[in-house]
Amino acid sequence: MAQVTVRVGGYSHPVACQDGQERHLTNMAAEVDRRIGTLKAMGMQFGETRMLLLAALQLADETADLQAEIAALKAGGAVAAPAPAPAAPDPELVERLNGVAEAIETIAAALERA
Repeated sequence: MAQVTVRVGGYSHPVACQDGQERHLTNMAAEVDRRIGTLKAMGMQFGETRMLLLAALQLADETADLQAEIAALKAGGAVAAPAPAPAAPDPELVERLNGVAEAIETIAAALERA
């Protein structure tokens, strides 16, 4: 069992993998790190756990889309054209979403204290 230290979101994480899979693991970690960098560039200001969650949700969404396309191809159906690339984020919208997220976190923290 190989041991690789990957850097994601500015933090180092030791991760075990099968021998010979080190490069694959490093590439996957780089993809997660790229997504976290994109979220940060959009103005997202969350802790490590929240950023990892958002990146994981993005990856899970893409995986579900790809699985649906594969199932459609296996069934002999047509596959919808891929969605166009998203437009550049609206800074005002990002700021408003950050405000909503902070309000939700404040409410969640108050509920946990209660």
